[in-house]
Amino acid sequence: MDNRHNPHDPIAAHYKTDGLLNRVISALRKTHGSLDRLTPADLAPIDSFHIRGRAATTELAKRAGISSRWQILDVGSGPGGTARFLAAEYGCQVTGLDLTAEYVSLAKRLSEIVGLEDTTQFEQGNALFMPFGAENFDCIWMEHLQMNIADKSKLVLEIHRVLKAEGRLVMHEVFKGDAGEPHLPVPWSEDSSTSFMVTPGKMRQILLAQGFEIIEWIDVTDSAREWFRSVQNRIVKSGLRPVGIHLLMGLNAEEKMANVNRNLQERRIKLIQALMKKPKYI
Repeated sequence: MDNRHNPHDPIAAHYKTDGLLNRVISALRKTHGSLDRLTPADLAPIDSFHIRGRAATTELAKRAGISSRWQILDVGSGPGGTARFLAAEYGCQVTGLDLTAEYVSLAKRLSEIVGLEDTTQFEQGNALFMPFGAENFDCIWMEHLQMNIADKSKLVLEIHRVLKAEGRLVMHEVFKGDAGEPHLPVPWSEDSSTSFMVTPGKMRQILLAQGFEIIEWIDVTDSAREWFRSVQNRIVKSGLRPVGIHLLMGLNAEEKMANVNRNLQERRIKLIQALMKKPKYI
């Protein structure tokens, strides 16, 4: 079924949080007093919605060799933190695409607050039916997206379509580990109906089948495990801070975060950073 405009999409419904924008703005005011002098770095605790946060994004950008001349598409951009980081640090133009209307609205407002509305733009759309022309982007960026998408071959085909020849696909993704199914709920899913985990090996096969050349494929699970253990220890000791990714996860945020930590420690999930290239066909 063509689900590109379905308002009842179960993935969008999972991420939908009523009053999200007001909740985030209120938390920022409580922490910083005024919004007038906020920088992208000030937003990192709320808008880096992936394991290891801004540190992982910084690593990935270095791997990719980002250029200021690039047009970048962040697929599954969420609250827009990665787009703002890339625009601010590298001076490139970044488009964010996300299925969830609340995230798109939040991303636009946060970019306005830190003065990046001219170098970032955000659109609501389905990663399987991207609203862009062929060979439109120099780099496609994915952080914690594909575990919500069942048809990974279609996802990779669509990425291949909108990416320029010799363009880069950059990925920081969660995959199935070696010790069984993950404990749920987690930030990307309340239950198995919206969690579509595959092994890293399976994802490699799909990427290679679509013609991508894999330049780097690095298992970063160990660093993710240590990072999340420290986060959970801090939460247990001091509780949740006013500004944090828990604002994006609903009332059971603490349970979701605890399950991610448990899944990492029990080796039920793996984290991969990868850099790929779309070859130039003659």
